[in-house]
Order: sequence, then structure tokens, then C-alpha cells
Amino acid sequence: MEVPDPYGDQALLTSAMTTGYDAVPKQERERLRRYLEAVVAARPAPVHTTVAFNAVYFGYDLGGEGYGGSPLRLDDFPVITFGECAPVLPVGAMVCVATGSDPLYAEIVYREGAHPGVSAHGDVPAWVSGAPAGAKGLGQMESGDASRRRELLVPDLHAFGSALSLSPAQLHRLRTRRRWINGDGHVVVDVCYPSPEAARRDDLTAYVDHLVTTAREQLLSPFVPISIAELVGGTRDEDLWAGLLGLLDTVRGVLNSSEALRTWGHYAMTRTSLADCWRDTGPLGGDDLRSLSAAVEHAAIPAKRRYGLISPVTVYTAVGPRLRGFPGATELLMGVGYAAAVCRANVALADVVQRDSDQGLFENGARITLDDAFQGGGVWRSHYPGDAEPPGDPLIPAGRGWASTLPASPEPEPEPEPVSEPEAELDPVDLPLADDASLGPGELLRSDADNIAWRSPLRLAHLIDGWFPLHGDAVRDLCRSPGPCPTLCLELHHADEVLEEKEAAQDVTVELGDDSGRLTGILWPSDFFPGLMLEVRWGLGGTVIRMTTTCLQERVQIGDREISHCYDPRVLTREDAPGSDRHGDSAAGLGPRQLVMRTVRRCGLLTLDGHALLDRSVLPSAVYGRRPALPQVAALESAVAELFTERVLEPAIGSRDAWGQPHHPARDGQPTIPLIGYRPARRRVIRPWGGTEPGGEGLRGIQLVPGHLRRLRPGCSPSEVQRTAFREHCRRLGKADGWELPYGYTFVTEHTRGR
Repeated sequence: MEVPDPYGDQALLTSAMTTGYDAVPKQERERLRRYLEAVVAARPAPVHTTVAFNAVYFGYDLGGEGYGGSPLRLDDFPVITFGECAPVLPVGAMVCVATGSDPLYAEIVYREGAHPGVSAHGDVPAWVSGAPAGAKGLGQMESGDASRRRELLVPDLHAFGSALSLSPAQLHRLRTRRRWINGDGHVVVDVCYPSPEAARRDDLTAYVDHLVTTAREQLLSPFVPISIAELVGGTRDEDLWAGLLGLLDTVRGVLNSSEALRTWGHYAMTRTSLADCWRDTGPLGGDDLRSLSAAVEHAAIPAKRRYGLISPVTVYTAVGPRLRGFPGATELLMGVGYAAAVCRANVALADVVQRDSDQGLFENGARITLDDAFQGGGVWRSHYPGDAEPPGDPLIPAGRGWASTLPASPEPEPEPEPVSEPEAELDPVDLPLADDASLGPGELLRSDADNIAWRSPLRLAHLIDGWFPLHGDAVRDLCRSPGPCPTLCLELHHADEVLEEKEAAQDVTVELGDDSGRLTGILWPSDFFPGLMLEVRWGLGGTVIRMTTTCLQERVQIGDREISHCYDPRVLTREDAPGSDRHGDSAAGLGPRQLVMRTVRRCGLLTLDGHALLDRSVLPSAVYGRRPALPQVAALESAVAELFTERVLEPAIGSRDAWGQPHHPARDGQPTIPLIGYRPARRRVIRPWGGTEPGGEGLRGIQLVPGHLRRLRPGCSPSEVQRTAFREHCRRLGKADGWELPYGYTFVTEHTRGR
């Protein structure tokens, strides 16, 4: 069967894919799967989800030239100069490394922690396993907000074809100098994260942030097969974030669903390559993998003693350094071969644990679990006697090494006796499932010598207490003003709405701290709600600050609220839940239905477009904060059933991977978990020539195809109409002067087709 081409007659990425794997029609999944399987088979390193996305989005050529066969502009790549501390470079980042001579073009295809405390034989100090960025010793963290971590990055130096690849002599010279890459062709750097939250981001979120910020020019290049701006209908950061996460979820789902591939975390390998490795009798082949598995299994087994008790023994082994100890492995671990060897070794260990143990407990009494999926290529924990520890999923990293060095927690107070009715003052408790630190970040729109403009969502706390935060640039200007904190005139403009005079213009007070500030004493209009986006403009040194809202193109209905102005769906989901309004925020007095809705929206795993998914098994404890009584559980389950029937909530099946991350839909080979899903609003599906709903009376089976590039057959050339259409396409992407079509390509204008 012919393998599709990203620059082929039919685009591989579609608008449906921006909403995630579950929304993609089977035929579109199948086309993407055939291409990605070919990419994984063609590349020498395991293919990370972000690298697979790069292949289809930036047009990886399977003929041997990689990205060198596409018309991408190298000038769009971020230039990296490695110094004492490097910027965050997630897997998938395409970079130009400034080497002092010839530039080094590379794609980061693998990344792991490279803590200097890990020995050359793979022995890991307990506190390193599972330690967060910024950890510097037994239970000790660096001071300050920034977090630093040493990391090993594996660049693919041949991803851009022969024309942009270094010659063997040039590569040998760079390896020998060990300034930009080490002797193995890897990059070992101290990465500075702007905050602990940034260091805890998962691979996909970190890569989306990289694309939208550092690599924005590359992302919005008009020379990609089909632009994300065409797929989501704009270049607003919110749309780009949601669309990219949806595309990455689609790519990940396709990789996980392929019968020809095997995945370890986000890395995909062909099953054929794994089988060949097991049959190989040379270095790092089947014999060495069996030896590694046996060594980890017996690492904590103490030598037999004739007398006395045996103390518990715990050993932590890092896979990457351990592989270097096998004879003949040095050459095989150079370049991208290191990534392939580490992933194969982890798959082998996982297979042994799943096949030969009972949840990690082996017959010899040792318990083997994956303790850290990032440091040293994966840190495995061997503990004896293993039956003294509670069982659990051995492939979900527990970070017990770092946790064992932290101060012991105080003994918990005894639980109160269960009661038959919820207590009035009891509020739901947040679960550690959603990263709410990223909710509604302020976006700087302009900052120059005269004005500062930023955009930020209104939060529930702002409505309750009548305040609003100031951007840091405005705070710094106000701090330079002499005298006490000034009073400003706040001018509110609510698009297409008329405000009362006391709301439209009001005097507010500025409160300044060391590095933050806010406006207080604000009288918010009655129809302002949590999540409403406000654009704020402040003239430096002035006395007037202006806030405006922006109208949506069409109204949306979310629950009982009809919304006609731009909003942040994440804030709306979290902070407009039952029991929350400008008068307060409490679960007191709520019935079972409202408690379920509040808990799912407040505690569920949150997506950028406002969906929330909660593990159904934790619902009772999330509502009541302790072990509830049976009547309480029964009332909640009855409420869930009613909400499912009314389609206010929806049931879903998810799964947990080896890293403890939930997935929806469930992935093959992972334990499944039932989910409760909150879907705030369903997008209207626009159908040409009638009907706006999938089941409407309009013409059925019609698909809108966005404009995209297509490779021409030899001897063909684009028409002047297509050249003009491409220049207009460039202008929509923000290229005001327009660009010409690259040689050998034409532009397919937006059109519809029947499925």
C-alpha cells in the first residue's frame, strides 16, 4: 500500500485532528498511521510523539533527505549558543547550534536527566531518583524561583539531509573539541527553568510552549504542508495552544494504536527492530538485555548469612550509564544509537517485570519497580524484602528515592466517624490531577516607551474582592512614581453593551508590593463572569487605565450561561462551577448533583479548551475530603447516573501509562480507568450549503479542506492564480509582504470535497 506524503495530493493533517485522536474519522487516522509507521521505520532513533508531529507538520521526506527535502527556511530556526546555562530545549526542538565555524542543524530526538551523582556503572544515590529540578542534596532544594537541572540531549545531526549534515571529519573534530557536543555526539547542559512549574511540564506541553514562543516563526512558516493557522482558523495563542495539543494527542493516539509499533512512554519503535535486537548476539543484543534484567532483579538480594537478621536493602540502577559497562557498547551508544539502546533496555525490563513478577514482586523476594522515568535514561528500584511493601503498578514512577530523604510527615489524626449527610462547612478538596498554576496566564500585547497593553482573564477572586492584577511592566513604572500609592481612573468598555455611569468610569486604588501590584476597589458590572477576557491598556505616567472586552463572532451556550464575549474556557470551567459566584465560593448547601458537577470541574484533569476528566473512583473522597459513608456514596452515584442520562456529564474510559499520566481514549496495553467527563460546549460543525449540525438537513458528507502546499510532479509549474493565492495565504499568517511559492510546489486553495 502506498505511503502518503505530507506534501501529497491530500493533506495528512486535518481540522478534525486539532480536537484530539477521539474526534478523528477512521479513514484519516489510517492515512496518518501509514505515514508515521514509515517514519518510525526509516529513522535510526526511537520516534518521540513530538518528533512524529514534526515529521508530518514540517514534511519529513522518506526518500532519505529528511527535512532537507522540504522548503523550510533555515533562518526560522532558533539559534542556540551553549554557555554556562542553556535554555529549555524539549524533545522535538529544531535548532541551529552556533559552533564558531559551520552551523550545526539538528533536531532534538531524545532527552534525559544527567545528574553528576550517578556513577559510571549506573548506581544512583537514593535522593536523585525522582528528585525535582533544583534538588541539590538529601531533601534540599535550591533557593529562589528558578530551577536548574543537568540534562543530556541527543541531537539527530542528519535529520536535514546530506546537504546540511556535517562530514565525518567535521563531526569528529566537534566531538574531539567537546565544546558544543561531547565525545558521543550528545549535548550535556545545565538547563535553567524559569519556575518549578515549568520544570514539571510534561513533554507535550513543554513542546507546545516552545513552538508558540521560541519557534513561532518556524511554526507559522508558509512553507509547511498545511499551517496550524489554517487548521484552527487564526493565530491567537489560545487557538494555537489548543490546536497543537489536539494534534499531538492525535499523533500519540495513532502511534499507540499501531500494531507494527511498540512504545515506551512517548517513544515509538518498530516491533521488528525489537525482535532483531533480541536475536542479536553482539553488544547490547539479547544476551546483554537478559544480563541487565537479571542484574536489576538480583541487585538488592543480600548475601546469605548463617546468623542474624538481614536488614532491608534498596538499590537504584540507572539504565543509561549501566549500558556503558557492557563490552563493545561504546560505539553503539554514540549519536542517536544511545536513545535506541536505552528505550530497548527499558522495554526489556518492563516485559520481564510484567511477565515474571506479581506487580513487581519476584519469586526471590525482591520487588522491582520503575522509580524515575527521566533521570539517567530511567532509574529502576530493587528492594528486598519486597513483600514488606504495599503492591502497586510497578511501571508507574513513584519517586520513592527522593521521597525517602524528605522529613517524615506527622502522624495523621484519626478519621472521624462517617456521617449520613454531608457537613455544611465541608468543601471539595483539589486532587493533584490538574496544573492550575497555568490557568489564564496574562499575555503581554505591547510594551514600549509610551504604553503597556496586556490581556488576562477575570478570576473569581477578582469578582469577589473587587481587584485586578497589574502587569509587571506597569508595576515597575508605578513604583518609580514619587509619593504614596496613586489613585487611577479606571475606564471600562464592555463591547456592544451599555454600562452604568458608575461602572464605566470609577476611581480605583493602586496597591504595590515588592514585585507585584493590583488595582483595588473595582465595581465589576453585574454580567462580568469568571474567565471573561479583559484587554488592559496603560499609558506610562498617566492617570487613566482602560479595560475592554471583545465580542465573539457568535454566541455560545455553556450550561445556563450564554456567552457573547471572548473568554478563557479553563477559568470558566474551574471558577464558574456550582457554589461559585461573586458572592462567595463554597460547597455548603449543594445537593449531590451540584456536588458532582463542582468536583468534576474543580478537580478533574483540565484541558486547554475547558474539558475536565475525573477518575471516577476518587469522586467520593474528592467531594467529602475523607472516607464517606455508604449513603453519601450512593447519593453521588445516583447523581452521576442522572447527569449521564441528561448528557450533562458523559462517561469515558481512560488509562494510565508507565509514568502515571492519564490518557483518553485508553491506550493499548495500559490499565484502564473509568472517567467522568465534563464537556462545556460542543463546537458547531459548519456544513457548506446548509445545516450547521452533523445531523442537520443540510448537504451531508462534505468536508472543508484548508489551503495547503502540494509538491508538483517533475516538469509542472504553478499557475499565476496559485501564486497569487499563496501570497494571500502568507499575508494571513502575518507575512505582510507576502512570499513566493517555493520551487517545485503549488498552493491548493481552500475547497470542499465529499468523503
